[in-house]
Amino acid sequence: MKEIITIPLSALYMTGVAIRHFLFDKRVLPSHIVEVPTICIGNIAVGGTGKTPMTAYVVDLLLKNGYHPAVLSRGYKRRSHGFVMADADASVESIGDEAMLLHRMFPEVPLAVCENRFRGVKQLKRQVKELDAVILDDGLQHRAIRCGFNVLLTPYDHLYIDDHMLPWGTLRDLPSRALKADAVVVTKCPENIRPIDMRVVDNRLHLPSYQQLHFARIAYAPMEQDGNPLVLCGIARPHYMMEHVLRQYPHAQLMAYPDHHKYTPQDIEAIMARAKGFDFVLTTEKDLQRLRTTDLIDRLHEQGKRLIALPIRTRFCTPAEAFDRQILTYVRENQKR
Repeated sequence: MKEIITIPLSALYMTGVAIRHFLFDKRVLPSHIVEVPTICIGNIAVGGTGKTPMTAYVVDLLLKNGYHPAVLSRGYKRRSHGFVMADADASVESIGDEAMLLHRMFPEVPLAVCENRFRGVKQLKRQVKELDAVILDDGLQHRAIRCGFNVLLTPYDHLYIDDHMLPWGTLRDLPSRALKADAVVVTKCPENIRPIDMRVVDNRLHLPSYQQLHFARIAYAPMEQDGNPLVLCGIARPHYMMEHVLRQYPHAQLMAYPDHHKYTPQDIEAIMARAKGFDFVLTTEKDLQRLRTTDLIDRLHEQGKRLIALPIRTRFCTPAEAFDRQILTYVRENQKR
């Protein structure tokens, strides 16, 4: 029954997306080039591919090599509108949880949110004196701007070639859009992935010669807290985190909410009730940005419990130097002369 309902809707959605791309391809809808190197970190599926850790990786890479990058995000589920530059007063409400996390990680890096990426980059150029590159966190679908370098992310256990268009599957864009990427990164790989496993994926993706394929995994920070945790998260695919936590805390339990969930007072009451049977609450860095706007941390503290965020970072399974070289070469060769 589900297929009977969703397949026609997927076909309708695919038709709409295809028409939109056709209008951009025929220049009925305008697409602009900006005079600053632009790096897009994106996907063609809905959530759960590791965009934020990869964005942080690229920011850190450029900083370590002496460049002055900026980050532009859409600020998903923020309450503000238009172009907003993050500052000392920035919050989840003004710039969104993912942007807020990146702002806390790199307070020295200019970060802005804007629905229109072309206008956003133009504003960054006006407001930032030293600007060597703009990293677009999730921008593959925003064709009003033509990015100079596109990084496509796809999870190891949920490759885009095995997916279907919304709402039957999780693809929000045409699979053919993957051909626009300069680099394809298979994310969330197992820690013990073998060369033969990577070759199988390589053969299945069958990328054109101009695209470079990389493999990466999520690296979690060590967990040193004793006791039994309640795992609290509102992310797209919490099973990655839960599988990792269960290796150290076999009695941990998951309390999951939808991606980017805004925690209500009723949610906090439910969390506090559930947390009574646990020694501490473990959450994600992204959830922590939203939970800071509630009284959960204080209420847990009153009970002698802590709310702990588990940091995650991108680590490459294939030589990181190959990916780094692609990014640095693009930025170097496209600097304004």
